[in-house]
Amino acid sequence: MDCRDFGKKAGAGEETRYIVVVGNPNVGKTALFNGLTGVYEDVSNFPGTTVDTCYGWAGGNIIIDTPGVYGISSFTGEERLVRDLVLSADVVIDVVDAARLERDLFLTLHLIDLGVPVVVALNMADETARYGLGINTGVLEDILGVPVVPTVAVERRGLETLAERLPEAGRGFRDPDLARRLAEMARELGTSEAMALLLLEGDVVTAETLGLPPGTDQMVLYRHRRARVNEIVRLVSTDLQPAGSFLEHLGRVMIRPLTGFPIMILVMALVYLVVGVFFAQVVVDFTEGRLMAGYYEPFVRSVLSAYLDPGSPAGEILAGRFGLLTMAVTYVLGLLTPLVVGFFLVLSLLEDSGYLPRLAILMDRLLAGIGLNGLSVIPLVLGFGCVTAAVITTRLLPTDRERLIAIFLLSLAVPCSPQLALVTAIMARQGISYFILYGMVILLVLTAAGIALSRILPGASTPLLMDLPPLRFPRLGNVLIKTRMRSWHFLKEAFPLFLGGSLFLSLLQITGTMDLIHNYMDPVTVGLLSLPRESASAFIMGFVRREFGPAGILDFPMTETQTFVIMVTLTLFVPCIASVMVIFKERGWKEGVFIWITVLVLAFLTGGAAARLLGLLAAAWGSSAPLIMTGLIALLLAGVAVLGSSGKRIN
Repeated sequence: MDCRDFGKKAGAGEETRYIVVVGNPNVGKTALFNGLTGVYEDVSNFPGTTVDTCYGWAGGNIIIDTPGVYGISSFTGEERLVRDLVLSADVVIDVVDAARLERDLFLTLHLIDLGVPVVVALNMADETARYGLGINTGVLEDILGVPVVPTVAVERRGLETLAERLPEAGRGFRDPDLARRLAEMARELGTSEAMALLLLEGDVVTAETLGLPPGTDQMVLYRHRRARVNEIVRLVSTDLQPAGSFLEHLGRVMIRPLTGFPIMILVMALVYLVVGVFFAQVVVDFTEGRLMAGYYEPFVRSVLSAYLDPGSPAGEILAGRFGLLTMAVTYVLGLLTPLVVGFFLVLSLLEDSGYLPRLAILMDRLLAGIGLNGLSVIPLVLGFGCVTAAVITTRLLPTDRERLIAIFLLSLAVPCSPQLALVTAIMARQGISYFILYGMVILLVLTAAGIALSRILPGASTPLLMDLPPLRFPRLGNVLIKTRMRSWHFLKEAFPLFLGGSLFLSLLQITGTMDLIHNYMDPVTVGLLSLPRESASAFIMGFVRREFGPAGILDFPMTETQTFVIMVTLTLFVPCIASVMVIFKERGWKEGVFIWITVLVLAFLTGGAAARLLGLLAAAWGSSAPLIMTGLIALLLAGVAVLGSSGKRIN
């Protein structure tokens, strides 16, 4: 990848400068990029959020955002991408967390040693006092030999000054001995000093390019660079010794098992109250029940009845049971929109607060039992937003074994945000006992599947290494922008698909094909799952998109037990077409087909087992059946967890 590749896409001219924004994970690169260009990307207080690049324009220049890295090399895919962009850039903006100089200046010195033009953005400059630090930016600038500009990117403070000082970008002051050595190597090899440095550090790709064996001086150079960083920090930093803040104390408490798990339960309870109670019941009752069903649908039917016979094919397609102008519009605007907005609002708050990395640390030991480490929380949590995107982020996981396990679990037991919102809304109406039972069953399936895969696949989970960002109060503006962007993206994608799904179902209904499908699926829907035969349409739509399944049963008359069974089955049902295509791309056709068929079989078997067990308990214990089944599932889950805890991790 080269900066000029972005120029070709953007139609840049010969005089366009290419400015690359680099930095460690979670230092505010994307916020700074957004502030300079006005192009919005997700800005999250969560390592690993930026997994690709984005480019935008600023003052006639192309600015390129990059993934977070700790060094310029080719040891990971992200590092290779950043290395190539840096080496071809006209200017590099190095974003440094002002409160973590001892960590971030290592990358700064690496850039200076490469000899690329650098400007340092000393970001989050408003937080240094919180950590008891005072930083003399003038001294730091004199030592580094490059412009240093204090910024607060999320508030756009200092960005104007940063833009003004970009022409002053300098190559900085390198260690004299290293500079002489690199100059000699560059002359002898006929290459650049940057390539010479990468060769010395053992960069395999650079060595292959030059046709030489990789160098062996990496650790010597790294130790020397670390010593330089420590000396610089000593010279420019002042210890103000403030009292520890409440957020610092809370952040430490959140990762201790004794206090962290109660906090996690409290957070999940608050999420349920916001999404499952307020948005799924209060807001949806108003938007779907009063606005759409009470005013919109009667108005549409009254207008259409003046021109069409409601029983005609056209009337059925437009305003029938699966009507394009009735069911599709009502479900998207009256039901899905408030639920998805509520979910993305909560997810954005958790991301920006810095709680998700702490959740990863807290869950690390538990996830080891299913062959993963705490880093897997990233794709698993993202899966609750979009399974398709989450499958792509499994590339962050260190081994192919962990990527396979994570993708299988995402396909099986992690509902995407629209499906989760619908399931939450439906299950919340069944009462808290059924809601808890539903969660326990899904957790049991996820845990059992993970343990089975960790036992079958060779290897073990790897240790968790994660940069822990500070705990912060989420910034309301960023949270609202992120919620709006994600919700709008979902609606743009979902609405035409929902219209197509409604049209498809209407055509099946009109032609009588729906009855044939019901007949063929009766052994599964009626026989195995004890559901109404009409529920087959929910599974048909579930093949297209996961949320179409739950949306398709809202008008079906079903008992509480039947509603519980179909919600469990649809949650475990195969992922949508987009996710399946990405899975095939990531894992290949053979593994992709195996995952798809296995998930489909497990979904129906689990639903059938739940229907049988709940039916037996209901016959013996009546309305207490959900509570008794919850207790049994809890015991079974405890046994499965004990089995998983016996798994070994690579040390």
